[in-house]
Amino acid sequence: MSGHHDHSHHHHDDEGLPSLEEIRRVLADLPGPDLESATAAMQREQTLLKPPGALGRLEELVQWLATWQGKAPPELTHPRIVIFAGAHGVAQRGVSAYPPAVTGQMVQAFINGHAAINQLAELHDADLRVHEMDLDHPTADFTQGPAMSEEVCARAAAYGMMAIEPGLHLLCLGEMGIGNTTSAAALCAALFGGPASDWVGPGTGVDSEGIKRKIAAVEAGLAANPTALTDPFEALRCLGGQELAAIMGAIIACRLARVPVVLDGFACTAAAAVLYKADPKALDHCIVAHRSAEPGHARLLTAINKRPLFEFDMRLGEASGAALTIPVLRSALACHLNMATFAEAGVSAKGEKPAGSVH
Repeated sequence: MSGHHDHSHHHHDDEGLPSLEEIRRVLADLPGPDLESATAAMQREQTLLKPPGALGRLEELVQWLATWQGKAPPELTHPRIVIFAGAHGVAQRGVSAYPPAVTGQMVQAFINGHAAINQLAELHDADLRVHEMDLDHPTADFTQGPAMSEEVCARAAAYGMMAIEPGLHLLCLGEMGIGNTTSAAALCAALFGGPASDWVGPGTGVDSEGIKRKIAAVEAGLAANPTALTDPFEALRCLGGQELAAIMGAIIACRLARVPVVLDGFACTAAAAVLYKADPKALDHCIVAHRSAEPGHARLLTAINKRPLFEFDMRLGEASGAALTIPVLRSALACHLNMATFAEAGVSAKGEKPAGSVH
């Protein structure tokens, strides 16, 4: 399944030039949880044929789906996987085990159905969309100054918002972009502090020399962009990438369209962390699929207060970890929808006298 593929074409009409101010405005007025749906899901859960809470996180996940879809019971017949691909100027600094050209080559592999994510999308009957973020124009090398102008960053965010439509039951988000774990590490250091070495890891599999180059790049990026420490959106503009800005936009659009979101690994979660830093409630409609093998991811999950669903030592990106949550969520929902209640099964519930007992 190659899925749908899209290039981002930047039209330079000055009417309504996008600015990050729009994102701030939307963020100030995000819809909250649908408590009615949450309550309905919880009430059904309590009648099902099992000890209360016995399905653990499967119960929580159904409630989460109901809360953020705004319907009980929730549905999961229309999951979508969206990958944003971006080109990073910092990739020229030898921070990846692969050359920058691999970004475009991998997009082609997604289109041809050859990558890991294609197999998972097909297996789990998910709609796969791949969006190229202006790969012919990489971001500027952030060791020398800001990666993006306000306009480029805001356009990328707006593009991510437009990639979402209402009616999706779930969105699994992922990315592709050689150099983006370096960008993510710099972004995390700006958002949450700590030395560059806390956030830098092997990424695609660089050796110890490569790790040193990454740490140096992150340190240089922080030094070259003092304003990145003043504001989360400024951090994204200075140190992020177009695909990370698009992920951020998609997360916001999903909140507005009542679509629950599954975040993938380190780079994807770093993009989401920009919103968390602006408003800790902004990620309430998101879960994190897995704790990636990238060492900074565990630290980041602690910083944004998210507990991943699993730990499979994956570090692929391309939404591969996020896609693996689809069968888990469907399993949770199948139990919720199809189990009998105590009454239907004629089984005594907790605290009830067994039928036919002597009163």
